[in-house]
Amino acid sequence: MRELFWRRFARRRAAVLSLAFFVVIGAACALAPVLAPFPFDGIDLDSVKQPPSLSHWMGTDDLGRDVFTRMLFGGRVSILIGLLAAVVGTFLGTAIGAAAGYHGGVIDNVLMRITDVAYAIPTLPLLIILSAYSRAALVSMVLIIGLLSWMTTARVVRSQVLSIKEMDYVEAARGMGATDLRILVRHIVPNALGPILVGATLGVGNAIMIESSLSFLGLGVQPPTPTWGNMLMDSQATMVTKPWLTLFPGLAILFVVLAVNFIGDALRDALDPSASSR
Repeated sequence: MRELFWRRFARRRAAVLSLAFFVVIGAACALAPVLAPFPFDGIDLDSVKQPPSLSHWMGTDDLGRDVFTRMLFGGRVSILIGLLAAVVGTFLGTAIGAAAGYHGGVIDNVLMRITDVAYAIPTLPLLIILSAYSRAALVSMVLIIGLLSWMTTARVVRSQVLSIKEMDYVEAARGMGATDLRILVRHIVPNALGPILVGATLGVGNAIMIESSLSFLGLGVQPPTPTWGNMLMDSQATMVTKPWLTLFPGLAILFVVLAVNFIGDALRDALDPSASSR
């Protein structure tokens, strides 16, 4: 089964390259304290706004800080928020969707109406308000983004559980006296893992975009801690005269989110080959 999955996944060359790219970028950012040539908050007023050179591969910013160094440390924060927020959103969406689909009836109606209400709430204004009140700490950003991005996963998981719970092996487990929680955890959720993994993967890219948007608005993780989003915010006034300050963090966000989307599409096709022909 695993060999078949990897064979299907490997057919999507863009996804394979995207996975390699994401792993390399993630590893480089994780090793930022080792790889970075300068401290991320190291100010050098003699090297203000220098273009890319041998000594500063991506140039310096308006305080003489090395952009390459800040890209590595900023990537740590942006990617970490994306991964953890996706985990929070996926876990919450899976729990709600599984409970709704398995129990049905009143529980299903209540949980799905809550999901509909959450869908109807304008996300960006609420994110801005919550970020302003939470002081945009990393943990707060993870929880805010995760708690506002579970609805799609909940609906997908519910639809999967509705079909899986009628399978013979679930009826057999129920007949043997297995509890509802055991049936969900051991028999139903593992067989709905494909759509859950795809949703989680795409959720990483969405969370990175949300964090970058909030940081660009000045409501994300606050300086001096760098993120790709607040690096873009800091470079607004010099987009034309000092383009490297905008170019590098902008391209990092673009390529990472694009890579994650390619990986998610390939996972969907590898786990459900019929999806690509629909």
